[in-house]
Amino acid sequence: MTNEEVYQRAYDEVKLRGFSPHTVEEYLEKLTIFLRFFENRPIETMGEEEIRQFLLYQLDSGKSSGTVNIYNSALRFIFGAVLGKNLNYQMIPRRRQYRELPAIMSKTEIVRFFSLIDNLRDKAMFETVYGAGLRISEIARLRTQDIDSEQMRIFVYHGKGGKNRYTLLSQRNLEILREYWKQYRPNNPEGYLFYSRERTHNTMTTRAIQDAFHKYCKKASLADTFTVHTLRHCFATHLLESGVELVQIKELLGHTFLQTTSIYLHLSNANQSIQSPLDTLPKKRGRKPTVKSDA
Repeated sequence: MTNEEVYQRAYDEVKLRGFSPHTVEEYLEKLTIFLRFFENRPIETMGEEEIRQFLLYQLDSGKSSGTVNIYNSALRFIFGAVLGKNLNYQMIPRRRQYRELPAIMSKTEIVRFFSLIDNLRDKAMFETVYGAGLRISEIARLRTQDIDSEQMRIFVYHGKGGKNRYTLLSQRNLEILREYWKQYRPNNPEGYLFYSRERTHNTMTTRAIQDAFHKYCKKASLADTFTVHTLRHCFATHLLESGVELVQIKELLGHTFLQTTSIYLHLSNANQSIQSPLDTLPKKRGRKPTVKSDA
């Protein structure tokens, strides 16, 4: 089997398994990078040693543990499902990840970010991300028919893991989406709302959305560590601070496990109203503790 045949078969396999378009794109991209690394050497001649060598190179190049694990997953799938090889996974372990708390913007920073967006499409797009807690792939594939103005909700079709869900549609969000519709008149055959300026029948790529986000972050003098996903983190954190139950936020975000959503407990200021048990102890008058002198 040639590398071209492996690539085509890999494409067929990920489609048959119903992987999300993002996963399909990720796996095929990682396969391409792997093949280039070995100068298009026949992949059928390779195995655990080559995968180890490739993964170690990615780590030495500064790739994060999460990124290296994606390479690992993609290659395990290619070698297992496509080539039918039984790999020794002990030789290509997944990297242990220590999850850090994500950075979030304050509401003041979010207001400054939105105020400096001078393009109606981008303003509608990013206000929808924050207002509904969408992932970047979900805003890229948002369709006109997903906006339910009667029930004031947004339908997220085939989110992460292929799951469908409903999330919030605020009045402000609805107004700017209507303004955007009147001016741009998006006419994608499948109903997609946001598209590039040059190709009106193509949806925006996640890379283009991320680039636009960083452009406005720079204009607003915000940290360059913020990403489009930061707006989703802000959505959840600010909801929690306003008193919304964690279980409700879990459903709005489309999380499978409450444990995933609980990270926002560490980010919010909702616990500022909680009183320490030390302050609930009865105060008794007595002798002040003495401090011993070293003299």
